[in-house]
Amino acid sequence: MTHHKGVNLRDVKVNDTQEFIQVRPYQEGSLEDLWQVRSSCESGRIVALKCSECGLLPRAVRVVGGTEVSPGRWPWQVSLYHGSQHHCGGSVLAREWIVTAAHCVHRRLQASAWLVFAGVTTHGSMKQEAGVSVKKIIYHPLYNDSSLDYDIAVMKLQVPLNFSDAIRAVCLPPPHQDLFQGTQCWVSGWGYTRPDQGQVAETLNEAPVPLIGTKRCNSSCVYGGELTARMLCAGYLPGKIDACQGDSGGPLVCQDRFAWRLVGIVSWGRGCAEPNHPGVYTNVAQLLPWIYRVTEIY
Repeated sequence: MTHHKGVNLRDVKVNDTQEFIQVRPYQEGSLEDLWQVRSSCESGRIVALKCSECGLLPRAVRVVGGTEVSPGRWPWQVSLYHGSQHHCGGSVLAREWIVTAAHCVHRRLQASAWLVFAGVTTHGSMKQEAGVSVKKIIYHPLYNDSSLDYDIAVMKLQVPLNFSDAIRAVCLPPPHQDLFQGTQCWVSGWGYTRPDQGQVAETLNEAPVPLIGTKRCNSSCVYGGELTARMLCAGYLPGKIDACQGDSGGPLVCQDRFAWRLVGIVSWGRGCAEPNHPGVYTNVAQLLPWIYRVTEIY
């Protein structure tokens, strides 16, 4: 759902057999427990929803230890250029909205300096005229530049993206989803493919990374309590495969029965692919109210 509004029933064509669903105030339980079927609408007001297809891959899916990606594999992945260079990754939330990491934009809030490239996997195909200009940048007001807590920002584009097989939106996670340790997820980006490389990759890379429980990741031998509730870990404690510089702001996606969901945003880590230092990601589910509020207001 991308937009919702109240509509007067008299402004909508309905037939005599039309049924309505009345939603009761929120309580614990499934959605079906919250609604009742009615033959009439006593209030005369109904809710109109505008829905968007998200998290689906076309029929043809900085990463250290990863593999190069064919076009359309991760259609929500974008490259964020600051000036004439790739600076960070990001993900398409809707035609006009990109989500990335706050640390990517925190000191670079001038929207006109940014270009968004969607639907491409190699930097050679990113021609300046194909980039989409940014209209507005909003980062989380509680973002902490030293701890990287609340490391999330959204960009509103000057013109909406044209969705295709190569450009699609990613789904957001449900608010109360249990993320189980070991769940196989994927990270993608153009960041360094070797920790000592010093330059971003020409082609988009991907790597499978399992989720690591926060308790384990906060243990003394890993990150020693540095993770907050707005962070999660994914990767391998022995190292070898990880996100790296240039991947920041990009997606960590996990697949459920219905779609691919943006579970994390590449945020920080100690080194790249080092033993006992897996990647740390912004925990998107913890920040859903802010995402929904900002994208509705602006």
